[in-house]
Amino acid sequence: MATVIVAGGATGIGRAAVEGFRARGDDVLLVDHRAEAAEVAAQDAPGRCIFLHRDLSDPAAPREAVEATIAAFGALDTVLVTAAVMNSAPLADWTDAMWNDSLALNLKMPFFFAQAAAPWLAKSDNASILFTSSTAALRGNAGMPAYHATKAGLAGLARSLTAELAPLGIRINCILPGWIDTPFNNSFWDYQDDPAAKRAEIDGKIPLRRHGEPEEVSGMILFLTSPAGRYVAGTSLVIDGGYTAV
Repeated sequence: MATVIVAGGATGIGRAAVEGFRARGDDVLLVDHRAEAAEVAAQDAPGRCIFLHRDLSDPAAPREAVEATIAAFGALDTVLVTAAVMNSAPLADWTDAMWNDSLALNLKMPFFFAQAAAPWLAKSDNASILFTSSTAALRGNAGMPAYHATKAGLAGLARSLTAELAPLGIRINCILPGWIDTPFNNSFWDYQDDPAAKRAEIDGKIPLRRHGEPEEVSGMILFLTSPAGRYVAGTSLVIDGGYTAV
């Protein structure tokens, strides 16, 4: 069984991943700033779970999470970063603070997790870091420049870290979920004049004709972090119902 850090797991994909890890017997440290994460950690499951309440935009949070994991479980095998922010606003309304918020959480935080975790992951016989990017790295939506830019940046970060850390046995990959039915998308819907019509339009462009469910992403997460995924490194895998294929 593995020891896992999940950065951002109160809802959506992160929550489904925590539940999947624990169901297969993995021990999880869940780090998040939201109260709902404590409820996720308190669920009964074969694998243990500890909740660490931290603001993940704080550069010290990744190091604190790694230290807490080692103190509690004595080892580290996987780091999954799902936490992110998606600000939406017309171009004229964007501010320096909005950009900095996006950079801090969406791009800098994953890097500092890799930095803090690497010495411990190098001791594992199945070490992996998995970043949650987005099909926003491949397509554009109005009003979301920082989200698209930072999610695209994660793919480059994963490639660079692969060049440095793969020789130590640490695999770094990105997943790129498409339209998944989670609360994370609320800021996008709030930006739309007619959210229901926009969702119907989007679903009509997805070959599977629907949003995905968090569990349909966490299945790939469980595979990539398992021994079955040992030879997958430095890549970005799309999970989007065919949205970017057509």
